[in-house]
Amino acid sequence: MNRTLRGYLFLALLLPLLGACSMGQMVARSSVSILDGGVDALNAETDMQLAAAAIPANLKLIEGLIREDPGNVDLLSNAAQGFYGYAFGFTELESPQRALALYARGTDYGMRALQTFGLDIDLYTANPDAIDRALEKLPRTAVPSLFWTSSCWAKQIDLNRTDPALLAQMASTERLMNRVMQLQPDFYHGGVYLYYGVYYGSRAPMFGGDFERAEMNFSLAREVTRNRLLIVDVLQAEYLERQRLDASQFRSLLEGVIAEPVGSFPEMALVNQIARERARHLLALETEWF
Repeated sequence: MNRTLRGYLFLALLLPLLGACSMGQMVARSSVSILDGGVDALNAETDMQLAAAAIPANLKLIEGLIREDPGNVDLLSNAAQGFYGYAFGFTELESPQRALALYARGTDYGMRALQTFGLDIDLYTANPDAIDRALEKLPRTAVPSLFWTSSCWAKQIDLNRTDPALLAQMASTERLMNRVMQLQPDFYHGGVYLYYGVYYGSRAPMFGGDFERAEMNFSLAREVTRNRLLIVDVLQAEYLERQRLDASQFRSLLEGVIAEPVGSFPEMALVNQIARERARHLLALETEWF
């Protein structure tokens, strides 16, 4: 076979691939590993102002890449995670309504990611049993999408506790997180245990709360990170101790977070800085809450 013929044959084989994957899609797909490195660098940041300035640009970059490759599950999951982190860490305390819109945006991206895995039901209207049946088909690779979708969705409900329609959806967010528990309970430093600590601790027993189960889940979350993730203590104080009216434990947990040296958990330094800021904010509300 001469070189010219081999060249035509190569082009004939290559053209269908080029047609199926645009240049924009190729760039988007090749950017995922770079974005992952950026997330790691951001998680290690201790300067809150620098992080707050960097995150919006990164989110818009991810959204731009999603426009080029709308079915890219990694980009969709990164968007859900990014909007959750920006809303929780930098927006919620100052502007709950803006945070609500950001959580809704993250939920939408997360649900699009789950659709890419083949989830073909309407999570907003399906009953928990139907959701369970659909989730059973999802593989372990769907864990990030499940986790961040549930997290964003649950925070929407948390910020809208006077809306009965939204409150009714809490059981659906729990089904997603239950699937995470089944597939990979240590995902994101045991974040599933934090979810359940808040889930059972934020409500009185007569409304489905269970303080013992909440405390157990917060303890399990601490075990995963060997007590290095400070947001565990912050969320226990904010939701469980506030609900059971234990002002002494509320104060002790939050003061312990503030006293913890910066850099004690380098790979999650930013989350720990966010925890310190939230602890200071919550301590200022102590006399109002107790």
